[in-house]
Amino acid sequence: MKIAFAGKGGVGKTTLTSLLAYHYSSEGREVLAIDADPSPCLGPALGFPGEVLDRLSPIAEMRDLIAERTGSDPKNSAGGFFKINPHVSDLPGRFSARHNGIQLLLLGAVEQGGSGCICPSSALLKQLVNHVLVEQNGVVLLDLYAGVEHLGRGTAESVDAMLIVAEPTNRSMVTARQALGLARDIGIENIYLVGNKANGDEDARFFADAAKHQGMEYLTCLPAADTVRTADRSGEVLYSLDENMADIARSIASRIEPGDIGNHSRQTA
Repeated sequence: MKIAFAGKGGVGKTTLTSLLAYHYSSEGREVLAIDADPSPCLGPALGFPGEVLDRLSPIAEMRDLIAERTGSDPKNSAGGFFKINPHVSDLPGRFSARHNGIQLLLLGAVEQGGSGCICPSSALLKQLVNHVLVEQNGVVLLDLYAGVEHLGRGTAESVDAMLIVAEPTNRSMVTARQALGLARDIGIENIYLVGNKANGDEDARFFADAAKHQGMEYLTCLPAADTVRTADRSGEVLYSLDENMADIARSIASRIEPGDIGNHSRQTA
């Protein structure tokens, strides 16, 4: 499975990513979790010790590496000639860390330009994402920022599912709608809405109605649970701390991985 997570900042993409990471790991599957947020926080959600995270740096911040692989001038981050298909196959192994059977890689964000930015750092990151989505065995979970700038049309067919996470607010749904449009533009087929921070049936109906209005499938919603705050403060793993959250993760995984979805992209590529 190759799964991307999108949505407004703070809605719970990282929480859901960590839950599914531990679900798939508990099944004995290889899991690569990629944090593509400019303010990475997936590592703590996965329970990685602070001393391990201190040794990790986002790939986007490795100027010398970017210059070496793209042949660009490290003093000129936007202009000049550079390779758009740099060698990246060794990067996940060299610049990631493992904890509890889960591999973590930090991407970071491209600082200049928008989603159409063509610069050495964006070229390297997109090539790296393409590599792990197409070539990496096991489960790949890509915790994106609000947009889908790390994905392109060439990699969309390798994304088995995109989970758009939203809070029960109109502002959150505006970002969800934007992410939906971007995902459809690059050709991602299986796009689902997952609600978060829900308080009762009214919020669940809000998510279901919003998904129906946007034409995407609504999977379920995660409750507004105190255990999320407890896990964050204590460094514990939410999947182990809250059995209800773990059950929801298992339910989501079963919904998005029937055989025809999980294997469709690689069978038809």
